[in-house]
Amino acid sequence: MEILILVVFVLGYIGIALEHPLKVDKSAFALLTGTICWAIFVLGGHGHIPHHSQHEYTAITTPSEEIAQEGAVVIEGAEGTESIAKEELVDALKEPSGWRKGVEYKEHKFFEFRLLHHLQEIASILFFLLGAMTIVELVDAHEGFSVITDRIKTTNQVKLMWIITILTFFFSAALDNLTTSIVMISLLRKLIADKQTRWLFAGMVIVAANAGGAWSPIGDVTTTMLWIGGQLTTGIIISHLIIPSLVCLLVPLAILSFRLKGNVARPVKAEGAEHYINPTTAGERNMVFIVGVLGLLFVPVFKTVTHLPPFMGMMLSLGAIWLLTEVLHRNKNVEEKHHLSVISVLQKIDTSSVLFFLGILLAVAALQEVGHLLVMADWLRTSLENVFAIDLAIGLLSAIVDNVPLVAASMGMYDVVPAATDAWSGNFVQDGTFWQFLAYCAGTGGSALIIGSAAGVAVMGLEKIDFIWYLKKISLLAIIGYLAGAGVYYLMFML
Repeated sequence: MEILILVVFVLGYIGIALEHPLKVDKSAFALLTGTICWAIFVLGGHGHIPHHSQHEYTAITTPSEEIAQEGAVVIEGAEGTESIAKEELVDALKEPSGWRKGVEYKEHKFFEFRLLHHLQEIASILFFLLGAMTIVELVDAHEGFSVITDRIKTTNQVKLMWIITILTFFFSAALDNLTTSIVMISLLRKLIADKQTRWLFAGMVIVAANAGGAWSPIGDVTTTMLWIGGQLTTGIIISHLIIPSLVCLLVPLAILSFRLKGNVARPVKAEGAEHYINPTTAGERNMVFIVGVLGLLFVPVFKTVTHLPPFMGMMLSLGAIWLLTEVLHRNKNVEEKHHLSVISVLQKIDTSSVLFFLGILLAVAALQEVGHLLVMADWLRTSLENVFAIDLAIGLLSAIVDNVPLVAASMGMYDVVPAATDAWSGNFVQDGTFWQFLAYCAGTGGSALIIGSAAGVAVMGLEKIDFIWYLKKISLLAIIGYLAGAGVYYLMFML
């Protein structure tokens, strides 16, 4: 079972990489990979619960004796309880294959619980993505981004590349790398007409967004995990990681600057009849832009204050800007305000990108359930005794599989040491070098492949960037920047 799931994952990965030669949308491969991996896990897992899940399996499927005596069996788990009639289970056990059915019932509940556990995290990401895309599209429909694009006068490729990537780097720290990528792709579409040139800028947006997210406690989900988990504190994250993260961006940016020549062509602005009949006013454009940006900035604040998942803050921001636009255009007739409404904007959302995200995350969750990621983390611990090498390897592996389970596995395998007793344990105290460097590596290593980070997956979906194209044009630059930033961190804190 374990090997078969790995084979399916690799084949699906190849299908995604060869999307353009095969002329098959990558979302189809992603969905097939995710669902088939889970089907194999469930069908091949009966009677063989993975070793790392045995304890949880027992906890989930152990009946509550007190309630069982009252005529019901309760399946208990972290997500609540489910009561079934005791007679149903007793009748099943009386049949010739009754015991097997009882065991199968418990296993089905376990597999269902594990799938729903991952689906919670996946759905949280998808709703976040949908909310962010809707807000960005709504601002775009009101021509709100002209506030920025009208101030960017240069068409020189080198200057424009530096402006876009530096903006992305700092926006990513204030928002997060996923939201920033969506915003910057919207800006690039208004600044660059040629698709291949825009792809090159989009590739560097991925590198800049991941680098910018690594040095902020709210910029990347893995850094946030380490921050919330108590491994790192805010001051250390910012002060120790901003310079390596900046180097991670500046080195590939400097290399690429020598290859860029000439100017970019701005896209011809095409406007429908509604623009001339009843265009948005300057006040409406500025108001929607400001509220949209403030709504995105509000998301990490809402999460910090309420400790609710980020998508809740995003939905709150979406609801606020939705209400604002309804009030702004309430006196216009339906035909005039339709293209400015959230209902119209939702029809423009790239649903295939959301489904692609769903398939990829389901596939990675299956690998995590089978135990491949834990085996990988354990191998790193036993084979690489140097924390610098371990973190470097985790960062590069995060380009292949999602960095979240890799960091989660590392957090589970290495405890935060209360006080250092020797040089090795000193790496694992709060704000220790292992946790600092892990935040950098896990945040920036995913740039090596376009599907190695949430930002990359989002950009790939929005711009339809070819996996192989990214591998040829951006991957080497991203790896060079990743290693350069790692070297700077080593010289600053580990030498």
